[in-house]
Amino acid sequence: MTQIGIMIEGQEGLSWERWRRICQDTDSLGFASLRRSDHLVSLMSSPDRDCIECWTSLALAAEWTKRIEFGPMVSPMTFRLPGVLAKIAATVDALSGGRLILGVGAGWNENEHRLFDIPFYTEKERFERLDAGIKKMREIWDATYPKPVRNPIPLLIGGKGAKRTLPLVAREATEWNLSRLDAAMFRQRREILEQCCRQIGRDATTIRRSVMTTYIIGRDRDELRERALKLRDVIPSLKGLDAEQVLEKMKQQAFVGTPEEISAHVREHAKLGVDLFMLQHFVLDDSDALQLLAQEVLPAVA
Repeated sequence: MTQIGIMIEGQEGLSWERWRRICQDTDSLGFASLRRSDHLVSLMSSPDRDCIECWTSLALAAEWTKRIEFGPMVSPMTFRLPGVLAKIAATVDALSGGRLILGVGAGWNENEHRLFDIPFYTEKERFERLDAGIKKMREIWDATYPKPVRNPIPLLIGGKGAKRTLPLVAREATEWNLSRLDAAMFRQRREILEQCCRQIGRDATTIRRSVMTTYIIGRDRDELRERALKLRDVIPSLKGLDAEQVLEKMKQQAFVGTPEEISAHVREHAKLGVDLFMLQHFVLDDSDALQLLAQEVLPAVA
């Protein structure tokens, strides 16, 4: 069964009013999962954009939703001590009745570490901290209360590295995410992940495979052009392009088109073994796009 979720880049203008509406919309419209990034400042050189803190917003998502899975994609292990992150996650999971998926990563953005005075270690050290941090979190979940409803909390790990990331996914993760829409790369990394699973005796089908990409949807060409211009206002690399140029450029890396066209693209990529597509919803006030996805794409790909 192919599923679709919504991914929010929270550092690019997410306010409390917007987050409440997105939580309520995605929950009521039937999306499989709601995720948000865990960053502290805009990554698009727009420091004036709102960026509400990730875990505070996830606690409210637990209250503002009733059925949808939700979580960070992903929380850098550098931002919080593993034991503290474990306690926060267990508390939010308990509040939600067991709907949290915990995305964790090694951390990568040096600028925000420097800006917020967070130590930024070497890549080797960051991966070692991630590996050790996962073990510590599971120890905390077994030793303290409230315990997660699902103990251990399902872990999401993203990335494509064959030496460290994919072996870690095979050992520890419930879900693996590839953060780009690239069929050839997905097929190659999926095969490496399956090999890693065989080496440790794990059934690779127990790992949900997801892909993150963005989308532009429209009932007709005029609506597509309108949404292309709104997306251009958010993403700096699109600056200076007209609507048709935005659509052409985004076709190479995202789902673009009418509901029928997007449904066909999703079904085609699902044949590669993608279980879940996490669609980046950059235009945060566009509730109509979410409704269009839910009403016409979700039932067509389910």
